[in-house]
Order: sequence, then structure tokens, then C-alpha cells
Amino acid sequence: MFNEQDLARIRAHGLAPEQVERQIENFKRGFPFLKVLRAAAPDDGILMPAPQELAAAARRYDEAAKRLDIVKFVPASGAATRMFKELFAFIDEGKRTEGIDRLLRNIEHFAFWPELKALLPAGADDRTVVEYIVRKGLRYGASPKGLVTFHAYAEGARKAVEEHLVEGAQYAASDGRVRIHFTVSPEHRAAFEALVAERAPRYEARFGLHYDIAFSEQKPSTDTVAVNPDNTLFRTDDGALLFRPAGHGALIENLNDIDADIIFVKNIDNVTTDALRGDTVTYKKVLAGLLLELQEQCFEYIRALDTGGAELGIIARFIRDRLCVRLPDNYNSALLRAVLDRPIRVCGMVRNEGEPGGGPFWVANADGTESLQIAESSQIAPADKPLMQRATHFNPVDLVCGVRNVRGEKFDLRRYTDPQTGFISSKSYAGRELRAQELPGLWNGAMARWNTVFVDVPVTTFSPVKVVLDLLRPQHQ
Repeated sequence: MFNEQDLARIRAHGLAPEQVERQIENFKRGFPFLKVLRAAAPDDGILMPAPQELAAAARRYDEAAKRLDIVKFVPASGAATRMFKELFAFIDEGKRTEGIDRLLRNIEHFAFWPELKALLPAGADDRTVVEYIVRKGLRYGASPKGLVTFHAYAEGARKAVEEHLVEGAQYAASDGRVRIHFTVSPEHRAAFEALVAERAPRYEARFGLHYDIAFSEQKPSTDTVAVNPDNTLFRTDDGALLFRPAGHGALIENLNDIDADIIFVKNIDNVTTDALRGDTVTYKKVLAGLLLELQEQCFEYIRALDTGGAELGIIARFIRDRLCVRLPDNYNSALLRAVLDRPIRVCGMVRNEGEPGGGPFWVANADGTESLQIAESSQIAPADKPLMQRATHFNPVDLVCGVRNVRGEKFDLRRYTDPQTGFISSKSYAGRELRAQELPGLWNGAMARWNTVFVDVPVTTFSPVKVVLDLLRPQHQ
């Protein structure tokens, strides 16, 4: 199947031929749909803590934070191309939509306006203004979202990456230090590093903290080979195999490399202004406090099982009621221990208000258990699509992760993925159609075998910027 040139290219990516052969088999066989049972709902998989429980959880985290190693993990490698899709259509195809009109009417309300104004040629017409946002001038169409100016303040505008520095200082600090890890694309790494080096000192002075900022890139070993529509190997004009980045699911490798007690996960574009950040900070602490409580109880029960004499019924109730795992009737101590001894993630879930995003579902597992998963529409069989309409909540990517076991050792997170939850999409290269394969999403299949707990959080904690006009929303003004 592979010639010498192929084998050299495979090795250069840090892959083995057998891994690429499995990828090709996935193309031929396809990925199975999730065995979805029902949408999680309030008090059926989504916790609805009372005010006193919220306060207790936040206090628990605040008291523990000083002795914990905490990291804020921010996937920031995606380009902002889709954010400016409508603007490109106006420049390249002359499509003047209501969105373009709204952008131009409100151009002075965007935080990036002072930068743009300074770059525009005199007498710039509408097309030139838009072109200087995405292709010339600011060149945002070729930039990552993290380097786009989001918010205006009296002391100066902030880019998205800066808002994560500010946010991290407010809930992810420990012993005077704030650790933040950004995943970036190789071509933008230097720009990220330069911006952080310039701006971090001002926030260190403001908060009286030290920032420990790290960057990483998706590993070439997570790339997947492309195939033609007939599932034969896609080759470039010079006969070489074509490998493509395998989506954000590849970032489980980056997450696995982080040594910490608690890891907060949040997307680069989900930030708001100082004036509106209160709920975000509060609920991050709430999720972390709940995680610490669950983790402590899991460890206690594991130690009881290991020493003998544990009350299996009590442990089973904890697993059912607190970890949200339904056990088969014939469970035994080995299954209980296996369920308890996993990474834990506590995830904020927002009420459905028409925003896109994966949903919380109950799924059936091969070991006879039922557990909670974040599922995308592509993972759900057509016959099960009506279940999506019943979902009351969706996933805003608001996760707090516990990645140590009862002995204080880091879990190998790669052991808790479900390789059968990837997906295949149609793409093109140099005008030729191809099929591409993505690894299980970071908060979907890449965390499928974690213990997952969903918690209702207010919509005020969710302020994504999917398109440029979102920056006109109150959360960003």
C-alpha cells in the first residue's frame, strides 16, 4: 500500500504505518453513531444547585486554591476565517448583505476601529473599509481569533487573548501565580508570544500576580491522511501523501502533557468585558468546588474498596446520584472501582436559546453502564434526531477537569478516549475533492470515558464571538 516515499512521510509525522492503515479503514467503514438514550435534563443528568450549594462550592474552591496547581487551558489555534466569512463574500463576490450594512453603520462601535482608522487610506469607500479589516490593514481574515481586538476600555483596547489573562487572574490564581496554556498554530505562535510579552506585565501590576504562560501546537502525530472520494489515498501533484490536522480532538495530547491538579478549559472567543464578568468568575469557582468534592469522595471510596469491607450499596448510590453513572443490576466491586478511578470533568451547561453547540445526552456504554456525554449532531443517528429537539441545554465549552488519580498521579488521558467517535467530512485541496477525518472532539469523544457531571449555569457565562457582528452585542460593548 505504501511506497518508500510514503513511509518516510508517515515517519516524519511521528506515525506508524499501522496507524495510517487504521485511518483508511475508518474511511471505508465509517464511524458508528452514539447509542443515545435521551437528552439530559434538569434533575435527570443536569444538576440544579440551590443558592446555598453554589456558595458552599465556591467557598470550597477558594479555600483549596492556594494549595492547588491550577492551569487555565485555552484552545486558540483556530483561524478567524469563519468569523469574517460575510466580509470576504462582499469583497470577492460583491454580496452586500444586511450584515455588511450593519457593520458599516456601526463601524465606530467596534473596539478595533481606532486601529483600523489609522490604517485606512483617505476617502476609503465601503469596499476598502471592509478589505482593510480582513485582507489589508488589520488582516484579520488571516489572523487567529485570539489576536483580534474584542473590547474597548478607557485605558486601551484588549484582544481576546488579553481577556483570558484578566479572567485567569480572577479565578485561576494560586500562591501568587496564574498558569495559562494556549494552543496555537505554528504560523501565529510568534505573534501570540510577542503580544503576551508586551501586555502581561500591565496585568501583573494590576492584580499583583505573576503569569506563567505556555504555548503548544497540535502534534504532527495527530494528523490524519486524506483520501479520494473512493477512499483511495489522496496524492498531491508530486505523488506525496496529504496529511491534515485532525481537528480540536487532537488537543487531548496537549492537555495530557499538562501537569496540574485542576485544569479549566474554555474557548478563546468566549470572553466578556470586566463589567459583565462576575457570573463567569463565580461559576468557574462553583464548578471547581463541585469537582473537588466529587474527587475527594471518589478517592475515599477507592481506598475503602482497596482495603476491603466497603459498603457497595452506598458507593453505588454515590456513583448513580453524584457521578451520574447508571450501573447494571449485576455490578460488583471491580466495576465500582473502575468507574470511580477515572478523570472527572464538571461542565457548565447553558439553557438553549438558539445558540449552536453540542448537547448533553445520556448514552449506553459497552460495560453495561449509562453515562453522560456531550454529543454533536453529527454523532447522532437520523432516527435519534428528535432527541436533540428535547434538549433543554447545550455545551458552551465550560469545563473544569480533575486529572489526578487517588495516588496523586496524572491519568494518561489518552486511555479515556473513544476512538470510534471521530467523523469524516468533505474538503478540497488545489481544487480537488477529498475526504478528511477528524479525531474525536476534545470535549466529545476525546473525553468519552471520563466521569462527566453537568451543572446548570446562567447564559451570562457564555459570550462567544462566532461572527464579527457578535462584537456589537452588549456582552462585548
